[in-house]
Amino acid sequence: MRSCILVTGGAGFIGSHICVALSAGGYTPLILDNFSNGDPGVVERLGRITGRPPRCIRGDVRDRALLDRLFREECVEGVIHLGGVKAASDGLSDPIACHENNVVGSFTLIAAMRAASVKNLIFASSAAVYGSPDVSPVPESAACRPSSPYGRTKREIERALTALCVADPAWRVTVLRYFNPAGAHESGLIGEFPRGTPLHLVSAVCQAAAGLGQTFKVQGSDYPTWDGTTIRDYVHVMDIARAHVLALDHMQQRPWQQGLQTLNLGTGRGHSVLDVVRAVEHVSGRQVACELGPRRVGDVPACWANPSMALATLGWRASGNLEAICRDSWCWQVSSGRWPDSILPRIRINSNLRS
Repeated sequence: MRSCILVTGGAGFIGSHICVALSAGGYTPLILDNFSNGDPGVVERLGRITGRPPRCIRGDVRDRALLDRLFREECVEGVIHLGGVKAASDGLSDPIACHENNVVGSFTLIAAMRAASVKNLIFASSAAVYGSPDVSPVPESAACRPSSPYGRTKREIERALTALCVADPAWRVTVLRYFNPAGAHESGLIGEFPRGTPLHLVSAVCQAAAGLGQTFKVQGSDYPTWDGTTIRDYVHVMDIARAHVLALDHMQQRPWQQGLQTLNLGTGRGHSVLDVVRAVEHVSGRQVACELGPRRVGDVPACWANPSMALATLGWRASGNLEAICRDSWCWQVSSGRWPDSILPRIRINSNLRS
C-alpha cells in the first residue's frame, strides 16, 4: 500500500512539484492548502502529469479542528510542511501575520500530529535562517543570524522541533533549508503562479523579458560582489522536490534512526542577479530592460550552500543548472496562457540547454 503523505501548501509553487515527485516515488500525496498562494487549477494539471489528480482539502494549518478530523479520517504516515508565508518580503510588510502563519500554524500542526501519533515530519525551512553568513559555501553548522522576520520565524520553528525531538525521541524530523528554488516542471503544466508581482527572481526576469509590466528593477548594485548585485544559490524546484522523496525513503528504510537532521538544499554555486538576467536573455532570445535601484531591506550580499551533507545522507545532488532553471521557467510562463498572443510568435527556446 502506498504511504499517504500530507503536504501542507501542496498547491503552491514548491508543493505542487513535490506532489509530482511523491507520485513518481510511490507515495500518495494529500494536499492541504488554503490557496492564499496556490492555484486551485493546479490539482487538475497535476493529474495530467501523474495520471491521477491528488486529493486536495481546502483548509488552513491553523485550524486545529480541521487537522484533528483529517488525521482521524485519513491514514497519514508522514507530513511535508510548507504551509505558511513563503517569502522574506511578506515578513517585512507584515511581520505579525508572518509569525501567525508560520510559527502559530506550525505549532498547531505539530500539536495535531502529536495527538494523532504521526511523528514523521519534513519541515521546509530556508537559507534565510543564516542571515549574512561569515563565509560561503554555507554549511549546516554555520551560525544562524536571520536578518528578516521571515528568517526568524523559520529559525524559531527549527528550535522548537529540536526541543521536541529531545523531549520525545520517537519523532523523526528532517529540516530542509532551501536556498533559492526556481524553475518549473519540464511539462510546462506547473510552475510559479504569482498573484501580482513575482516573488522569485527568475520569474520576475522572465516577465520582464516578455515585456510584461515594468522594467526589471535590480534591487541594489553596490554590494561587495563581482558585479555589485546580490549572489544566491538557485536550485531547480524539481531537485528540491526530489530531495523530499529521498528524505521520506531515508525515514522508511532506517526506522531505528530517530531525532532531527538538518540539510542544506542548494547547488553549491552562487549566481548574481545579472547572471540570471543574462541566462533568461539566452533561453528566451529577448533582451531584458533593467533599471538599477536601491538595496532591499534585509538582503544579504552573498549566500550559497555547502550541500555535501545532503549528498552524504540522502545521496541527493542538484542536477539542474542555471540555464535549465531559466529555460523551464520561461517555458512554463509561455505555456501558462497569461501572455499576449503578440509575444508568443517571437519566443525562442533553445532545446540544447537541457542539463
